Amino acid sequence: MHGAGNDFIMLVDRDGSLSRPAASRIRELCHRPAGIGAQGLLILRPLGQDVVRMRFYNPDGRTAPMCGNGARCTAQLAFDRRLAARKMTLRTGAGPVRAEVLPKGVRIELPPPRHWTEMRVKAGGRDWECHCVDTGVPHAVLLVKDVNRIDVCRFGAALRHHRAFAPRGVNVDFMDCVAGGVLRVRTYERGVEDETGACGTGIAACALIAGRLGLVQPPVKLVCRYGDSLMVDYQLTERGAGGLRLTGPVKYVFTGRVAW
Repeated sequence: MHGAGNDFIMLVDRDGSLSRPAASRIRELCHRPAGIGAQGLLILRPLGQDVVRMRFYNPDGRTAPMCGNGARCTAQLAFDRRLAARKMTLRTGAGPVRAEVLPKGVRIELPPPRHWTEMRVKAGGRDWECHCVDTGVPHAVLLVKDVNRIDVCRFGAALRHHRAFAPRGVNVDFMDCVAGGVLRVRTYERGVEDETGACGTGIAACALIAGRLGLVQPPVKLVCRYGDSLMVDYQLTERGAGGLRLTGPVKYVFTGRVAW
């Protein structure tokens, strides 16, 4: 499945029999030339009463507490397999996430954003003003003149591994604001170690930072790398923001079987 170009291998664990996968196996499955190919692997398990546990693994085999687009795909799959109703709760490493399957797309409510900071960082031979916030995973948001003219992989990698974000690193989001208050976003994701088609928590981080900078008013429309649009709504507060909701498209690519 993919959410706005952010693609995942989805596994359903109905009875808890799927053991924790080896990192090497995840790398094999997510490898595009030699495996299925994906930007992450998700295992969902129904826990009853419209509660679904979601485990997310980056393609390098390591776990991550949260994935916004992965959560939206999880909700759609759980609903389609009759494992939960349209409204459900996803248990993630970042805490409970409420989800709703809509007639078109899926909406999730992300954890309250935290760790708001601003800093200037020199990376890749340039000085950057970084606006940082954790929307389930940490993000550094950078406002640029034109996202299509940014070398996302070069500068994203330099910032992702910068000592300012040690020891775990950070996801790096480049955004600009075009006519009508629409944000365009491109993201370099840690764990993938590359630019991805979209990043749900990164989309949310950009909408929040743009709101705090006075560039937009929620709800905010954001366009990601392959042209898909997502909507982010929230309420800014003195301490940060509340009611952070992400809505966007979800699509099946194929269904098959793989040796586990």
